[in-house]
Amino acid sequence: MIFTIEEINRDPALLPNTTLGYRIVDSCDVSSEALKGALQILNGDEGTLSHENCRGFSSVPLIIGDAGSSRSAAVSRIVGLFGIPLISYFASCACLSDKREFPTFFRTVPSDAVQIKALIRLVKYFKWSWVGIVAVDSDYGRFGIQSFAEEIWNSNVCIAYTEFIPSGRTRDRTPQIADTIRKSSAKVIILFCGESDTLLLIKELRLRNITDVQLIASEAWVTSSLIWTEESQKILSGTIGFGIRKAEIPGLREFLVKLHPSTAPGNPFVEEFWQEVFGCKVKTRDQTSGQNTWLSSDKPCTGSESLNSSKNIYTDVSQLRVSYNVYKAVYAVAHALHNLQSCENGKGPFINKTCGQKSNIVPWQLLHYLTEVKFTNKLGEEISFDINGDPIASYDVINWQKRADGSVAFVKVGYYDAALPAGNELVLDESSILWHGHQNRVPLSVCSDSCPTGTRKAVRRGQPICCFDCLPCADGEISNKTDSIECLRCSIDHQSNDERDQCISRETEYLSFQDEIGITLTSISLFGACITGAVAVVFLYFINTPIVRANNSELSFLLLISLILCFLCSIAFIGQPSPWSCMVRHTVFGVSFVLCISCILSKTLVVLMAFKATLPASNVMKWFGPTQQRSIVFLCTLIQIIICVIWLVTSPPVPAKNTKYQSAKIILECDVGSTVAFCCVLGYIGFLACMCLILAFLARALPDKFNEAKCITFSMLIFFAVWVTFIPAYVSTPGKYTVAVEIFAILASSFGLLTCIFAPKCYIILLKPEENTKKRLMGKTDRNGIS
Repeated sequence: MIFTIEEINRDPALLPNTTLGYRIVDSCDVSSEALKGALQILNGDEGTLSHENCRGFSSVPLIIGDAGSSRSAAVSRIVGLFGIPLISYFASCACLSDKREFPTFFRTVPSDAVQIKALIRLVKYFKWSWVGIVAVDSDYGRFGIQSFAEEIWNSNVCIAYTEFIPSGRTRDRTPQIADTIRKSSAKVIILFCGESDTLLLIKELRLRNITDVQLIASEAWVTSSLIWTEESQKILSGTIGFGIRKAEIPGLREFLVKLHPSTAPGNPFVEEFWQEVFGCKVKTRDQTSGQNTWLSSDKPCTGSESLNSSKNIYTDVSQLRVSYNVYKAVYAVAHALHNLQSCENGKGPFINKTCGQKSNIVPWQLLHYLTEVKFTNKLGEEISFDINGDPIASYDVINWQKRADGSVAFVKVGYYDAALPAGNELVLDESSILWHGHQNRVPLSVCSDSCPTGTRKAVRRGQPICCFDCLPCADGEISNKTDSIECLRCSIDHQSNDERDQCISRETEYLSFQDEIGITLTSISLFGACITGAVAVVFLYFINTPIVRANNSELSFLLLISLILCFLCSIAFIGQPSPWSCMVRHTVFGVSFVLCISCILSKTLVVLMAFKATLPASNVMKWFGPTQQRSIVFLCTLIQIIICVIWLVTSPPVPAKNTKYQSAKIILECDVGSTVAFCCVLGYIGFLACMCLILAFLARALPDKFNEAKCITFSMLIFFAVWVTFIPAYVSTPGKYTVAVEIFAILASSFGLLTCIFAPKCYIILLKPEENTKKRLMGKTDRNGIS
């Protein structure tokens, strides 16, 4: 500050004919001392009272300081009542941006609100999801942690623990904090505290040999080389954090090396600085004797000490960060005063466009000019304050790296600029970063390891979202990126691979004509149709024979045609399902079997009624002539046709893809559409079959040569046996074999009907022609027993 003020006083362009002065008071890192010092500055020397002090104006229109947030807040609350501006160079607490509480506060250090955003951006950049936080128990630490917790609320970063280092002299909690760090699985720790608090914690960690942690520094200590020692470097090596932008202030090095107690006699700051650097006691004037003396226990300075040959942190101007903030604060005040001094009445900002008092500066008037100050300093940086009194926020990303001689190097590895577009504020050179343990690999700090592809996160009950288990995706689901919250279901045409990280095409399956079983069933169907056609040819050839005429040749031919349809409809069940094939296979099946069963029902009624017609005074056969027989078949079949038409109109069978039985395959099948209609079709067939069975059973005792009731009974029993067996087999058979079972049931029942009803007749027609006579059918024989 002294250097900057002297530089401004030498500048003829800035504040010409005006000389700046200063008063410096040490707050001793205590809020009460800061308040005492502020009041002392504002009111003048203790015990001194002048007329100027009684005019209601402060002897100093502005204060630069304090470095600490708590102390700055305490001072700002007091001086703000009088409109006196306070510019801090290191108080970064976000709470100080509240203009309702701190209306006259300004600062040249970025607010912690920006630093918190930068820290969270850094944590997310390196994918640290499990971090610990240690902060000083002050406004700086508590507001910092509160802001951090609020900012990460909607992110995937969790706080493993939060610990506070008591401010002041009470340090008895550091052992407990060290125990928390040792027990936690979080390997990244954010230290939101000052230099002295950090040094205390580092010492405790070193005593407990806790060296496997990666430290993230706040701007308060990120360039504090004093805490780097031979014992602490194992812990501090690789530390990374955000530091205030540094600058090389021209002339400051030369100004420092010229300092000597002899050039500033009685200046306590120069004397204290000299003693700190060279470890000797500067001669002081004894107030009683008036002679230069020093305490006998102190090593006296020789006077030949020179800063030019000394290399230490005080003479090192390569890391001017906080000092640069002081530099900017002093220049901001100078430019505000310059704007006030150069203002012309009639163009001023106050009442009647006045400029304010120029000879006797009024604090509240200077406050106005300070809010509007905007300039570019000698180093090319633009200086201004926003509506909250905060500067343009930017940080350097600093990495602590050990030099060959054991000293620490603060290497800039990137920067954070809040003025850049969202998402691009942080710029890093990862190749130049050395992490803890002199490693080039980014350290891990997670509660749970990342879930690989093929798994999903499952949060552990009662724990933060960063602590989770990795569960494999279910069959048919995948996750193709790490840390997936949920698995994605594959489309019906695809399935998940064994690793559950990719959907692959499913193999389609249906009963095709190229399959061995498809070829076999098709051959059997055609064979059955050919056999039935052959029987029809035999019956047509022997149509005038008694056995054909006695068995109602018209119904027999209709029955044979329906059986041919039954055999051929099974072929419709083979091949890839399509909308037409699905409708045809079910409706033709239903109509064919009803036509077949209705013919058998009509034949059974004829047989039964023919027997009753032989009884005396019976005239029942007139109701069961050829016309009535055709009507029975027509009506029975018409009912099934109506059911099928309603089925096709309302909810017809459609092709469907079934993945329920085999996840690796898509079974192409026909969905019945309306289950009710499908059940009605089958139920109606079953109802007619029951009627046939009952009537045939009633006619079973008639003479063998007169009727075929026994054959019909056996055929119906076989029919029921096939379809009752079909139901459990159909339900339990997966894939394309389900259709094969259905076809088998159709063929088996068709062969059963063909064999039981027509085989005996064909046997007589072809092999026993001597029995194909009317006398044989009537059961008549000659006297010798020969028919």
